[in-house]
Amino acid sequence: MLGENLKKLRQQKGFTQESLAIQLHVVRQTVSKWEKNLSVPDAEMLQRIAEVLEAPVGALLGADLPPDPERNEIAEQLTALNEQLAIRNRRTKRIWSAIGIVLATLVVLRIGLTLLGVMSYSELTAGESIEQTETISELAEEE
Repeated sequence: MLGENLKKLRQQKGFTQESLAIQLHVVRQTVSKWEKNLSVPDAEMLQRIAEVLEAPVGALLGADLPPDPERNEIAEQLTALNEQLAIRNRRTKRIWSAIGIVLATLVVLRIGLTLLGVMSYSELTAGESIEQTETISELAEEE
């Protein structure tokens, strides 16, 4: 009974096991064990759970909880939000991928231009060396 009520109240508040566990300063597995009736919280923890879930302790311990008609509406809203987040995440991933491709292209172009510049400089200095050699040869012949 405690486990079922805890799970129902947690879900009505829109908490995951993880988020409830964080607020209670326990691990997620502890909340899972409570919901599966594999263990029970002590009295102090039960009061903290009731405070976090904004429910009376009696509701956790077995008082029948009325079905929540808004639950389906909330679930639909959460589903829509999750879809929007997934779309945003995909869009962000595409943007970062495009930025990475542009940066990689710029790096490759820069390396190519640098190599082209080195080759041009080598050809230029090689040409100057030939001219200097010819000039020296001409001077030597004149003497």
